[in-house]
Amino acid sequence: MSSQLTLNLIEGSISFSFSPEAAKELKVTLAELMERLKITANKPIPGGKVTPQKPVEYRYTGDVFLEIFCNPNIWATPFAAKVLITLRDDRIRITTEAELSRVNDDISHYLEQVS
Repeated sequence: MSSQLTLNLIEGSISFSFSPEAAKELKVTLAELMERLKITANKPIPGGKVTPQKPVEYRYTGDVFLEIFCNPNIWATPFAAKVLITLRDDRIRITTEAELSRVNDDISHYLEQVS
C-alpha cells in the first residue's frame, strides 16, 4: 500500500505515492548519511587527514522513480547538508535540492502518519 509522501524543498514541495517500507529504507539511508557527515565534520588537528566518505545514493522505483544523492565530503556539518532529489515518471522529471534535515523530518512525519 502506498500513501502520499510530501518532501518540502527549499522553495515549494513535491508529493508522490510512496510505500511505508520504502520510507523505512530511506530513513536508514539518511541515518547512514548523517553518520558519514559527522565523520567529515569532526576534522582532525591541522595537518591531519580525514578519510573521504563515499557519496550516499538512495533509489526507489514504484509509481515513480526517486533518487536522493549527497556527497558528505562537501558539507561542513550535517545541519548544513543538502541532498539532490530526482523524481520522475514517464511524463515528467524534476531535479532539485532539499535540506537534509528537512527531508529527514518529512520522512519521520510520513512514517508517523502511516503507522
